[in-house]
Amino acid sequence: MSARNLPYLPFARPTIDEFMVEAVGDTLRSLWITSGPQVLAFEKALSEYHGGRPVRVFSSATAALEVAVLTAGIGPGDEVIIPAQTFFACANAVARTGATPVFVDVDPITRNLDLNAAEAAITPRTRALMPTHFAGWPVAPEPLYALAQEHGLRVIEDAALAIGSRWKGKLIGSFGDMVSFSFHPNKTLTTIEGGALIFASEEEARTAERLRFHGIVRLPDGTRDVVVTGSKSNLPDVNARLGLMQLARLEEFIARRHVLVARYFERLHTDPPCELPFRGDEGHSWNFFAPLLPLEQLRWSRKEIMDALHQEGIGSGISYEALHLTTRYSALGYQAGDFPHAERIARTTLTLPLYPTLTLEEVDRVCATLEKILKQAAR
Repeated sequence: MSARNLPYLPFARPTIDEFMVEAVGDTLRSLWITSGPQVLAFEKALSEYHGGRPVRVFSSATAALEVAVLTAGIGPGDEVIIPAQTFFACANAVARTGATPVFVDVDPITRNLDLNAAEAAITPRTRALMPTHFAGWPVAPEPLYALAQEHGLRVIEDAALAIGSRWKGKLIGSFGDMVSFSFHPNKTLTTIEGGALIFASEEEARTAERLRFHGIVRLPDGTRDVVVTGSKSNLPDVNARLGLMQLARLEEFIARRHVLVARYFERLHTDPPCELPFRGDEGHSWNFFAPLLPLEQLRWSRKEIMDALHQEGIGSGISYEALHLTTRYSALGYQAGDFPHAERIARTTLTLPLYPTLTLEEVDRVCATLEKILKQAAR
């Protein structure tokens, strides 16, 4: 069967069943569609899943990260240490508060924040560490929090890719400081758009709640007051209802991702060889699967390889560009060569299809197609 007769395989796809569609429809029919009882129920369910810690949900993980920075009291003159290999939202969330993102390199194997590099970047202005749990593999919390404690720093965990991930059996988000999750459609759990913050204290959760909705507090006489400069990043009930249904299947979704990833490790053997991602253990939630291309052994660019995959009915992505080399953040004085591991990953990474409804046969198709393309592209 030719590629044109095969279904197109995007690199990410949400898993939406008819029960979820019906539940969202019920919420629409209730006519309470903005933040309300479904948001409260979703926050309660997320809290219970993470051991009873306080949770607040948001319209996006980007908004959640910005609120986390503000809740920590970080602003102009302060610095937050961020890996140079992560999504743009991390740096933007810091910069929008007036603070300065300070980039450091990543571990070349796990692609997570290099804690030795982070320690070397700490200055008297440093207020927080913002590690990303890359692709769903957690940053080791023991040295992370030891470093933060030694220097009196907050930790804002970017767990956008890591809901359901575990470290030594403990769920990411069930311990630590502030932890942010994303519910974008390409994440393991989706609310269409959305995000969440988990807190170590209910007091900070209430602060974040005010920041997400205009800084409003309700007074005993029924009137409202504004106590802080807030924004508007509350999650609608329609989204929260979908989130509740998704959360009920989260462990199933992650288990399926493990099966598919095992197939990739079994079948993806190209010539010249790709560098496969760090496998980790059962605590990995595998939000995406991104090998590194052997571009130095190829005549084709990554874009040409992605185009060739597209012609064969296979989507691919880039996770991620080097943050410090973007126009916005290179203006802070960063340049090529500053963070070689992050830059190498950014140059060569290729995100391949991974989502629960993908079949093993489709994984085989991706592997065989990439093998064929790289053979054609070899020097």
